[in-house]
Amino acid sequence: QVQLAESGGGLVQAGGSLKLSCAASERTFSTYGIGWFRQAPGKDREFVAAIAWSGRLTNYADSVKGRFTISRDNAKNTVYLQMNSLKPEDTAVYYCAAEKVGMATHLLSQYDYWGQGTQVTVSS
Repeated sequence: QVQLAESGGGLVQAGGSLKLSCAASERTFSTYGIGWFRQAPGKDREFVAAIAWSGRLTNYADSVKGRFTISRDNAKNTVYLQMNSLKPEDTAVYYCAAEKVGMATHLLSQYDYWGQGTQVTVSS
């Protein structure tokens, strides 16, 4: 079973940047597709970005395109989410998740393993 741990969240002003990391517990991580999702208070968990096992295919929600960048370093068993031009509406708990097929799906139901989440708060 893959264990995932997010880090890098915090409080930032609107227009600022944060870089989230998702570290995995085992080497098979390199065969998994990894997604980032977020959940704001009172709202459903929503897709943010995903990256295929190779790193060559990425997928973004329209709300973050051009502002967020997902990348991975399989040698370090880590996926990153660089978040620029942050807005107050980006405030949420951010989760990373792993899926065995290895693609960059936006479908929450396709993900097999989840981290505990990291809080991102963007002040106006």
